[in-house]
Amino acid sequence: MAASRYRRFLKLCEEWPVDETKRGRDLGAYLRQRVAQAFREGENTQVAEPEACDQMYESLARLHSNYYKHKYPRPRETSFSGLSLEEYKLILSTDTLEELKEMDKSLWKKLQEKFASKDPEEKPKA
Repeated sequence: MAASRYRRFLKLCEEWPVDETKRGRDLGAYLRQRVAQAFREGENTQVAEPEACDQMYESLARLHSNYYKHKYPRPRETSFSGLSLEEYKLILSTDTLEELKEMDKSLWKKLQEKFASKDPEEKPKA
């Protein structure tokens, strides 16, 4: 039975796409890593909690098949911001988030310099 669980998880991993724009944060890459850890001995791995394993697989399979997207369709493909799916993907990419972090960091340094005391021995008033 463990062999069939392993093969089901492998098939799910093969089908699950990896988003290269989310380096280090991608669900598909994380899923592959966790399956490799859970099934270290491949088909010979003994599953300690088979019911929990089956439940995890079923949950992931529903996510992958867009079960809930089809069960609860949205009336319109919009969001509160008015951005499209492609714009969200661009904003949430690792490169863009790193750029925003750098911009934010430079703003923080500017504020520190602006409010830093002129005389290094000057103590702030309590």
